[in-house]
Amino acid sequence: MEILQVVLQVLLGLTSLLLTLLILLHKGRGGGLSDMFGGGVTSNLGASGVAERNLNRITIILALVWVTCIVVLGLITKFDAGI
Repeated sequence: MEILQVVLQVLLGLTSLLLTLLILLHKGRGGGLSDMFGGGVTSNLGASGVAERNLNRITIILALVWVTCIVVLGLITKFDAGI
């Protein structure tokens, strides 16, 4: 059980870093902090529809893996404490 816990912790760390990077790659929609720092200027350089959809899909899948790791680690911790 400890091996599974270590594997899930490593996977959680990796997915956390990748999720942060992928979220930062998303195009700003405006109206938030991005406007304050000059993000209000719209630029269509590299804003491909297919690339944006793929980035959205990868981010959602990675977020689901991240949440699953947290839930499974929580369950392991809960049931290990009772033994």
